[in-house]
Amino acid sequence: MSAPEQPAFVSTGGLEGAEAMLVALQLGRAPRGPWRVAARCGFGRPTAIISPSRLSDGTPFPTYAWLTCPWLAERVSAEESAGGAAAFALRAAADPAFAAALRAADQRVRQLRVAESGGTDECASVGLAGQRDPLGVKCLHAHVALALVGVADPVGEELLGRIPRTCPDDRCEALAARAARIEEQP
Repeated sequence: MSAPEQPAFVSTGGLEGAEAMLVALQLGRAPRGPWRVAARCGFGRPTAIISPSRLSDGTPFPTYAWLTCPWLAERVSAEESAGGAAAFALRAAADPAFAAALRAADQRVRQLRVAESGGTDECASVGLAGQRDPLGVKCLHAHVALALVGVADPVGEELLGRIPRTCPDDRCEALAARAARIEEQP
């Protein structure tokens, strides 16, 4: 599965539209833009957004994929708290096949970021999760977001093998209703 090449939904980062408001409510703040929804859960709610390598204000932005789903973010945080990032980094240092898969994911992220950025990558010196070294696993949230948007990231894929991609009870339903109410206000 590869990430879509053309934006299906674009935002300037402002709170325009109920879906943009939903993403802001999921994150607890408006994402910096531009961005677009690139993955959804089984309930149709955004789970990951992607951004080009330059924000609307001109700031370079290396994070290609961002996890928005609060349910997934909570579970990934638990994995990080339990030492998951360090364990994956140790595995990358000891397992050549795993390290090769991380390097391949890093290259794919760089390719996708160039495409998303209109042919120029403002952050070409960094790859996975904005890191220079693809084997230095630090942010599990970024790895899961990459797997959600179709990058064959072995860390994200393994975590999604343990954590269901969709919450059991549409936990963003209340957020979506709140976003719609906010959008309807004059």
